[in-house]
Amino acid sequence: MKTSLASPLPSPPNNMQAHPVKMPGSLVWLFAVASGLSVANVYYAQPLLDALALDFGISHAAVGGVITATQLGCALALLLLVPLGDRLDRRRLITLQLFALAAALVAVGLARSAPALLTGMLAVGLLGTAMTQGLIAYAASAAAPHEQGRVVGAAQSGVFIGLLLARVFAGGISDLAGWRGVYLCAAVLMLAIALPLWRRLPRLPATQPKMRYLSLIVSMLTLLREEKVLQVRGMLALLMFAAFNIFWSALVLPLSAPPYGFSHTAIGAFGLVGAIGALAAVRAGHWADRGYAQRTSAAALAALLLAWWPLSLMAWSLGALMIGIVLLDLGGQALHVTNQSMIFRARPEAQSRLVGLYMLFYALGSGLGAISTTATYAYAGWRGVCLLGAAVSLLALVFWWLTRHYGTKATA
Repeated sequence: MKTSLASPLPSPPNNMQAHPVKMPGSLVWLFAVASGLSVANVYYAQPLLDALALDFGISHAAVGGVITATQLGCALALLLLVPLGDRLDRRRLITLQLFALAAALVAVGLARSAPALLTGMLAVGLLGTAMTQGLIAYAASAAAPHEQGRVVGAAQSGVFIGLLLARVFAGGISDLAGWRGVYLCAAVLMLAIALPLWRRLPRLPATQPKMRYLSLIVSMLTLLREEKVLQVRGMLALLMFAAFNIFWSALVLPLSAPPYGFSHTAIGAFGLVGAIGALAAVRAGHWADRGYAQRTSAAALAALLLAWWPLSLMAWSLGALMIGIVLLDLGGQALHVTNQSMIFRARPEAQSRLVGLYMLFYALGSGLGAISTTATYAYAGWRGVCLLGAAVSLLALVFWWLTRHYGTKATA
């Protein structure tokens, strides 16, 4: 593995090489809660599209642009803001992003025109993603090497649970106070966590304080070219998140049609079943810390593949569907935690850039999965969707087998 970039990179500071004291459980919980609250902001709009279309006079065909604006902000954050964590004081950066995010949420809640709404959503996607991924990189840097997987796993589980609960929160608050109340309450939640973050987050020096911003961004290309672990784990993330979205993007289609005819709220509740898998996946970080990252990857990919069998039995049993959801989320989240644990070990001085690059693979996989599954459902129904998901999951397992020697040293 190469260890040089276009510009010389100093060795990680001593406080990043050895942390004799185990991270307090309360701080681990703070990282998890803050990560969950941050990512939830990006997903509040999904169950509110009907209300937004009515309030702003936007057609149902065009209101999807609200989600597009948010996702565009996510992509820009991964490329332009997340890498700043390697150059700036992370504690101050997180604090500034938090207050800016609260302001963006207020702007959305007070928006009176469609352009103002879209601009606010772009800012929410940008700052919500930057803060979420910044917190995960922060957690990895603050953790001792022997507990990095555990801490990252806890933060990542917070992200996943925040994503799941975002739709439930948005639906409940909008019933009580309208869609604007959702964003104003979200702003209050972000401000409420500002003081605990400022008081509890450890001070960590920037790893690249002298690197110019443009050089920082360009160095991401060098990292992507040189780091085989990032390439391999990024491709596994792409395939895994494609499989995720093949399922979740198509689920609403059969469940909203006869014989079920479930409401969107009831369909969204199936996502809560996945929280069981997300919580169980925290153990993947412990196993990665002990040097079992490759075994954990194999088990996670096997669970991901196996999940499609009970998922395909939905027409006969909703219980089988729920078992499949647990397996799918367990395998996916375990692989996600393991991936991040491995890439963070590759370059301790570049963790913010690494997480930005890794999540770009995630974004591409999510998009490909969402696009492919609706066309497949129209052509071959739910069975076709499950066959597509199983094929992508099998491809991920085969890819892991062929590349499993990469990153073995990083997990030792």
